[in-house]
Amino acid sequence: MFIKPIAYASVIVIFGSILLLIGISCNSDSVVGNRGNGNMVTDVDGNLYQTVKIGNQVWTAENLRTTKYNDGTPITNLTTNTAWDSCIYTKTGAYCYYNNTSNPDSIKKFGALYNWFVVSTEKLAPAGWHVPSDEEWDTLLNYLIENGHNWDSSTNENKIAKSMASKVDWESSDIDGAVGNDLTKNDLSGFSALPGGARDHDYGGFHGLDSINCWWSSMNGGATGTWYRRLSFEYEDLLRLFAGKNRGFSVRLIRNSN
Repeated sequence: MFIKPIAYASVIVIFGSILLLIGISCNSDSVVGNRGNGNMVTDVDGNLYQTVKIGNQVWTAENLRTTKYNDGTPITNLTTNTAWDSCIYTKTGAYCYYNNTSNPDSIKKFGALYNWFVVSTEKLAPAGWHVPSDEEWDTLLNYLIENGHNWDSSTNENKIAKSMASKVDWESSDIDGAVGNDLTKNDLSGFSALPGGARDHDYGGFHGLDSINCWWSSMNGGATGTWYRRLSFEYEDLLRLFAGKNRGFSVRLIRNSN
């Protein structure tokens, strides 16, 4: 079941005036959707990100948009389709923005797209944070399922997509339980996923703005490909899929447990 914060109020009379004090008490071990509360993380570029506590995990609640590794080294920015596609051979870590936009509002909103070779350096996250492993994505998935965050409140299947997706910008769907069906019921978890799209590996083109968001895991799935997670406007589940390492996907960070 979803554990809501317990609110309490008290009234104190001081010199004929009424002072209303409101306090919030939360179970810190099993909070869902406890977003922000002044807790921010900063990347090497100085970008600030809100965070969200889900179960015992703390995630960034926005997609990463750093242009540098955490040692200050610039990440290669590749704009042409040919150069992006060739990363599978050169294993060059690279980033871009959707449709190579320079609009600062769009960049802040959707973040950057990275190939997996950037993730593999283990130098993408600021100190105390890291790119989530495949197992850590599973921990998030299982926690939300077991705590009633499926769209139909069941606790034994993967139907958590609406709980993770934002209430805005997703393409509309008439499929019951899909992310795009009645956006007002989205984002119970506070993960606030926006449909930032992706970049293809075979010809470097962009697609999916308003319909999908994909995130890398740190898992190395083989010579040319690995596993990632995806939300889609027409599905009810958080998908686990396999893709070439030169795809352009978003990145979320998770706080180190120790």
